[in-house]
Amino acid sequence: MSNVSADLIWEITRSQNAYLVKRKTGGAPQLSRDPLNLTNVHSRKFAGFVNDKALGIVPGEKGGIQVISKKPASANKPAAGLYTVTYGANKSTRKTYKAVANQVAKNSYRPDLRQAAVARASAIRRAQSLRIKPEPERKLRGAAARKAAAAKQ
Repeated sequence: MSNVSADLIWEITRSQNAYLVKRKTGGAPQLSRDPLNLTNVHSRKFAGFVNDKALGIVPGEKGGIQVISKKPASANKPAAGLYTVTYGANKSTRKTYKAVANQVAKNSYRPDLRQAAVARASAIRRAQSLRIKPEPERKLRGAAARKAAAAKQ
């Protein structure tokens, strides 16, 4: 645990922090770029840099997702304070969602974030499946194939 309460940290950094995204339009909600924020909404509940127990889900390097969680015991050691679990792209989406939900609810880590965590994992997996795959080169047939072979020789 840190020496300063999370509520005090939030009150001090609420209007100015590195993750805050302020919009020029008056009625737009403020958003957050915090990697430990599941909904990207700038609020006390989801602010990962404030809470002792925080959870974030980001896309993996080779597809899949990474679940990042903060260790409450390492509040004074930021470099050692994160725990990462990777779920590969070859794992079925249903199993991935179940694993994320179990990890969030396990030992009552942050059961209030369970639905947001599964929604974030679902959005990332859906975006990864929609990526445009390169089209294979068309194989020439018939006269065009003979003409191309003759041009090579």
